Amino acid sequence: MSSNKYDVTVIGSGPGGYVAAIRCAQLGMKTAIIERYATLGGTCLNVGCIPSKALLDSSEHYHNAQHTFSEHGIKISNLEVDLPQMIKRKRDVVTQTTSGIDFLMKKNKIDVFQGHGSFIDKNTIKVAKDDGSEEQISTEKVIIATGSKPASLPGIEIDKKKVISSTEALELTTLPGHMIVIGGGVIGVEMASVFGRLGSQITILEYADKLIPGMDDALGKELNKVLKKDLPNYSAHFNHKVTGSKIDGEKVIVTAENNKGEEVTFTADVCLMAVGRRPYTDNLGLENIGIETERGRIPVNDHLETSVPDVYAIGDVIKGAMLAHKASEEGVFVAEHMAGQHPHINYRAIPGVVYTWPEVAGVGYTEEELKADGVPYKVGNFPFKASGRARASMDNRFGFVKIISHKETDELLGMHIIGPRAADMIMEGVIGLEFRASAEDIAIFSHPHPTFSESVKEAAMGATANRIIHL
Repeated sequence: MSSNKYDVTVIGSGPGGYVAAIRCAQLGMKTAIIERYATLGGTCLNVGCIPSKALLDSSEHYHNAQHTFSEHGIKISNLEVDLPQMIKRKRDVVTQTTSGIDFLMKKNKIDVFQGHGSFIDKNTIKVAKDDGSEEQISTEKVIIATGSKPASLPGIEIDKKKVISSTEALELTTLPGHMIVIGGGVIGVEMASVFGRLGSQITILEYADKLIPGMDDALGKELNKVLKKDLPNYSAHFNHKVTGSKIDGEKVIVTAENNKGEEVTFTADVCLMAVGRRPYTDNLGLENIGIETERGRIPVNDHLETSVPDVYAIGDVIKGAMLAHKASEEGVFVAEHMAGQHPHINYRAIPGVVYTWPEVAGVGYTEEELKADGVPYKVGNFPFKASGRARASMDNRFGFVKIISHKETDELLGMHIIGPRAADMIMEGVIGLEFRASAEDIAIFSHPHPTFSESVKEAAMGATANRIIHL
């Protein structure tokens, strides 16, 4: 056994863990990070955010080559999908990105331990390595940042062949003829978009009555219109409770109960389980230090400290949305709190994004939340069909910017966008919420012409005093 002493040890190297480690090191703490897998970066960089965006972009290029290049005056013949090459490019993107994290660890003098970390006691971490050996770390403080794993449903086993998670979907080198997607949330619609664009028949089964539940209702309705139009063999079945699956030769049969209580079946070549993710705290030795989870998550206080002093938890293992950027913000928050600073996180101002095309993004309150809470509000809505920039890029078929402000004070309460570059434009809403701006504040800012962001200005003018110019 070797003796390694640190000020802080981070368990998990995803966007929460590695960012926390870097900020701790910047603040002068001797820092270690433990990662059970061979590469740093966690789910996001290896089998989540980064690889999925690589495939989403590749499939969008193919879709445009099929459907819009001729309108632009670009002629192509013998167009075909090379799925193995798409996967290779995706892997290259992942390798480059994770290598960048390796560099950042070295740059910030953070010691990296490869293996499964678990608590012996609150100040001693055991690292079990792949070769069967073990190492111990002595540490003053610990940050748990072990992330999440794909969730499943009762009666359905993810066999990684016919019933797969997003991890396996990102490695498919043969295009499925028909893919059932269980779950119409962010992961479900992104993967449906990838394989639907490439030619797979897509059937989404969703328990709720809409796509992307939790985001503003108008976004899910518009996204469903987009998928119906852009994916030739797409269908979505809402209010369907999936009850089981079985393998029949080369096919997978999924059973569900519809809103009438009737059992219905769906048959496909592969079934993607996309019902969300569960906190990953397996074999962490939490019981050795007296931490009990609540519904799988680790309880924390306002400083993200667990019931055990000097042991913190961030990201997917604690309450809140399972978002990479939320985990990163929490990592910085904890590091700065440990250093005696007074950091700040406004969870209401953390945006959510869906990387279909058009992109979907939202921040702040949804209209449904405000109605339920009885808050008086006004709405400004501007469609991209009226945007000159969107018309020039042929992105004006669908989408809008929706801005919600308080009816009496005009304070910005929410911004919701489905349209080109929504993931980038939502930052106007994030900044507006953080600085408690009014819709009028956004409306009076000069936005360059022609840009997609002009639609934000127009929607803000609509929310302020119904003074939209270009509609």
